[in-house]
Amino acid sequence: MMKTIRTYGFIVVVILMATACNTTHPKMNNSNKTAAEILGNPDYLAISYGGYRKNTRDVQPTMEELKDDMKILYAMGIRIIRTYNVHLPQAENILVAISELKKEDASFEMYVMLGAWIDCLNAWTDQAVNHYVESPRNEIEIDKAVELVNKYPGIVKVLAVGNEAMVKWAESYYVQPGIILNWVSYLQTLKKENKLPKDLWITSSDDFASWGGGDTAHHNEDLEDLIAAVDYISMHTYPFHNTHYNPAFWEITSEEAKDKTQKELIDEAMLRARDFAIAQYNNVKKYMESLGVDKPIHIGETGWATISNGYYGRKGSHAADQYKQAKYYNLMRAWAKENGISCFFFEAFDEPWKEAHNAKGSENHFGLITVDGKAKYALWDAVDNGTFDGLTRNGVPITKTFNGLSENLYISVLPPNILELNPN
Repeated sequence: MMKTIRTYGFIVVVILMATACNTTHPKMNNSNKTAAEILGNPDYLAISYGGYRKNTRDVQPTMEELKDDMKILYAMGIRIIRTYNVHLPQAENILVAISELKKEDASFEMYVMLGAWIDCLNAWTDQAVNHYVESPRNEIEIDKAVELVNKYPGIVKVLAVGNEAMVKWAESYYVQPGIILNWVSYLQTLKKENKLPKDLWITSSDDFASWGGGDTAHHNEDLEDLIAAVDYISMHTYPFHNTHYNPAFWEITSEEAKDKTQKELIDEAMLRARDFAIAQYNNVKKYMESLGVDKPIHIGETGWATISNGYYGRKGSHAADQYKQAKYYNLMRAWAKENGISCFFFEAFDEPWKEAHNAKGSENHFGLITVDGKAKYALWDAVDNGTFDGLTRNGVPITKTFNGLSENLYISVLPPNILELNPN
């Protein structure tokens, strides 16, 4: 009986929680804002974006698909998106799509944090990688990024050199900070020479540890110089992944769980996850300030996957589900707004290419919207409010996951693992 009462109570709260995610936003004036005006502005929500619908990037999104996605994001209040590389057609096509939408509707406003991919010598090959030497292709990537910035100066407001390109767990491709520093310095020189827009912000987007907020193994003179060279720090934090790799903040003891409902256990865990992310942000800030540097720090990535058949699902930390994603999304958006921080939530849509050979792998399921256009729980209220009325993805209207039935959603929601105390 008690289990039934607790389950029912949780479902009721789930229903009520959806009302907390109102994503209706008024249209903004299409006034060509600078990065300094966009980042940290609560009216300019940020998100990471990839438009791939298939389990391979060989199939590029069409212009119509990109436009549909931009309209969906705009309706959600998103005003700046983040991309990751320029060596595939998608990046430039996104800029074309936004440009055409702006011509079609003068009120349409969307900006881009353009990523230039950086990796080391022999990355993604069967040859031995060299983390001290960069890939010869990096120069081509940077040149293309510069070309796109200059071609679309009213849209591209941030240029990010590398994505998690310095963090040492990226064993297959990471580079030393000096390589990132050289490219950031080069781009800053182009700005001084009027070969890039003066108000373009240059950064690198990397794990909190890469920015000095973790293991001191990342601390060196090149990193210090890099922090001084970028216009702001773009850092990543993923408490979701740490539910497996560093579960101390996530797991609970049987004594802590005593007399608490399942919802209480989950909600407390999500508050700890938020605080875990904030602590990593503060650690980066503390390190930056220890160098005598004072500049903005924004969240270049954070997110929460909704499905996992591995480390984060029923056989692992129990972290992956739509309820927890919604909680984390709302908590991080609220904290970011309160503190004048941009948070590029990862990500807008599920992308099945990320774990192409494992459909239920967590990397495929970080989106707020599924590949087939179903809004996950974090956006249910937006569906109810008519945010997506008249909009489609792949020709299909945006509807709710689980047919909008909270009781069906709840089946997939588990509390963190409970640790039994050793009586000895």
